[in-house]
Amino acid sequence: MTGSISRSIGLSSSDDGGMLLNRLLENAVLPLGDLVLGTSFIRSLNRVRTYDHLSAYELAALQAQRLQKTLHHASNYSAFYHGFTSSVEASPVDWLKSFPILTKGILRERSADLLTSPPYGLIKKSSSGSSGVQSSIYLSSHELSFQRAMFAHWWNWTGYRIGDPMIQTGISLPRGFIKATKDRLFRIRYISAYSHKQGEIIRLLRSLQGRPPFCLGGYSSSLYLFSKIAEEEGIDGVRLRSVIAWGDNMFTQYRNTIERVFSTRVFETYGCSEGLMIAAQKDVDYLYIMTPGVYLEILDDEGREVPDGKLGHVVVTSLTARAMPLIRYQLGDLAIKLPKSAYPKDRELNYPLLQKVIGRDTDIVKTRSGKFMVVHSFTGIFEHIPEIRQFRVIQRDLDAIVVEYIPGRGFDLAILDTIKEKIHDGLGESLYLTFKPVANIPPTASGKPQIILSLLKSPRDPE
Repeated sequence: MTGSISRSIGLSSSDDGGMLLNRLLENAVLPLGDLVLGTSFIRSLNRVRTYDHLSAYELAALQAQRLQKTLHHASNYSAFYHGFTSSVEASPVDWLKSFPILTKGILRERSADLLTSPPYGLIKKSSSGSSGVQSSIYLSSHELSFQRAMFAHWWNWTGYRIGDPMIQTGISLPRGFIKATKDRLFRIRYISAYSHKQGEIIRLLRSLQGRPPFCLGGYSSSLYLFSKIAEEEGIDGVRLRSVIAWGDNMFTQYRNTIERVFSTRVFETYGCSEGLMIAAQKDVDYLYIMTPGVYLEILDDEGREVPDGKLGHVVVTSLTARAMPLIRYQLGDLAIKLPKSAYPKDRELNYPLLQKVIGRDTDIVKTRSGKFMVVHSFTGIFEHIPEIRQFRVIQRDLDAIVVEYIPGRGFDLAILDTIKEKIHDGLGESLYLTFKPVANIPPTASGKPQIILSLLKSPRDPE
């Protein structure tokens, strides 16, 4: 078992060939893949890397230029934004303020009007539904390449090089030929986050004791489970170069436990599956806002911008989306921009800083047999079921869950049987499921609907 897992992620007693593999991938394999698939990952990655060398003034000028082009394109070619023209005197930011807030509900209902061209040849991407409300967008292959390049660049910030061994958790299963080939080339061991099995995690961690350092990436709640199990089972000697978190909120207790158990640093990233790569950590405790790709507003309940250092609603404009412009898109998160007077003087980059992202308190569903289901275990199912507009999972004991749902257009009771089957198949065991139709799912304090409500007695967690 130890040998098979280690070989599958490319770990050996010496990783001196890592730099050579990285050069081979970036200079030959990936450019060839772009040529064959009609994508532009490497070109986008090289462009993204240049942003790190810009001054604060150059970054602001680039953002303003791209915002102007984005608004001009949307007002000319999108039916939804048609008519939002600008006066000659208006700055791009003033022009932006005249655009309406785009909610997930509007995105869901008016997606056809948002498009600037027919969807033929575009790539449809559904949101993870971590807010409980599923929506879809359309991207060109080049827009998707930029999104992936930005994510890869954030990984580079942690010390990761393309081709370095990594264990990644996620719900993109089955992997398929292209993803499976990428995993092998990039030396990635992909672990299902749909239903974490404690025994499998224990075997995996023990197989990696004493091996060369590798990277660990995935949903924050999944990474926390890895660290908790390692701590409870006394599994030490697992050497991590870094931990990269995405998908759900990296709570303080999650971060503290992961860093303590694995003696490494957690790097948090902040984005959404609608193609918005917003911010990420590198050398400081705060998150760098990627202004060449997004314009970030923090607004109060009335839609007015709050001062830096104050909590407000996250509203983001994509500066790269042309097929389906996303302007003033309200994610449902709360966040705080860091006041410029508090910027670390020795920070490495000149991007503005996000002080803190406050998401929903994402709980974990647990079973009596010791399995765990995180928020993405459920969103991976519901994102493909548009007949359900919104849902919430409630757990009161280890043997059962209640799924509240708001039925949408085309709903049929047979859909519930499909959902039940998918949950049981992914979990690998029976869990008593009750479905409860509701007219409303109350939001959390951050304004997002809660997707998992755990009413179990609190486990033994660090303070």
